[in-house]
This record gives sequence, C-alpha cells and structure tokens, in this order.
Amino acid sequence: MSDATEQPLAVDHRGNALTAFVRRAEERPPGDAPLPLALVALWRGDRVLMVFDRFRQGWELPGGLIEPGESPRQGAERELLEEAGQTPAEPLRFVGYPRFALAPDQRVEYGALFSGRCAEVAAFEPNEEIEAICWWDLREALPGRVHALDACLARLTHGLHRPL
Repeated sequence: MSDATEQPLAVDHRGNALTAFVRRAEERPPGDAPLPLALVALWRGDRVLMVFDRFRQGWELPGGLIEPGESPRQGAERELLEEAGQTPAEPLRFVGYPRFALAPDQRVEYGALFSGRCAEVAAFEPNEEIEAICWWDLREALPGRVHALDACLARLTHGLHRPL
C-alpha cells in the first residue's frame, strides 16, 4: 500500500486517485476502508472490454457497486452481464484490490478487480447506463474520454491470460 507521500498510480479528471494496488488473497480483503465495488477487465486477445458510461461520459471497465448479500465476485459477474452483455470463457480470475482516494474529500475505499477472457462476443444492447462497448488495445485513441483509473487497472491485468 502507499502512504500520503507517494505518488498515486493514476488520477482522473475529477481528482479521484488510484493510490495503491493490494495483491492478496480474494478472501482476505483489506479492512482499513470499505469495499463497495467490483470491476472486470475482460480480454479478447490483446484488447480489453470498455463500456461508455452515459452519466460519467467516458470509457471505463465494466463494474459497479456490490449489492447487499453479494460477494465481490458475484457483483463483478453481474455487472459484466448487465453493463456489457458479456460472459467470460472461464471463471473470472481475482487480481487484487485497487485502493482509491475519491474527490472532493479524498474518501478512501477499495474495489475488487477481476480479469477474464472472452471467447465469443455477445450482441450488445445499449441500456440506461451504458451507451456502447468497445474492445480497446490500450494504445489506440477512443472517441471521448478514457477514464485514467480504469486504463491503469486494465494495464495491470494485461498479459494475465493466454489468447483463445
């Protein structure tokens, strides 16, 4: 984990920061701050799935709040299906716990980051939250803003899976 004197791994346009990435067992989440969200980096070859969030007006990893009674893994699987209509080719791999300091008050919270591979791309239907999806190669420009924290987390998972 990082302390206040270390540089964040990434900062977004609103001042939210990815301050650390904690690699530990899935069943041992950090206990020093809440863990309200789960995120998924779903890969197809060398491209990661990004969703365009209508409200935040930018490209980000699929994910969101963990619902009451859900595990972080269950929340990640649900969000991936709800937001992008995609399912992984095999069970998601737990990667670690990103630690965030959220603007404006620098409130600290964690997410649970999962990664997986996509064998077949399912049809996508825009919904209330997500306008579009794309498979991003991390180097190309996307139309609109790519959220810096999500781009950093995608890079952390790059290369974890063999191509199908």
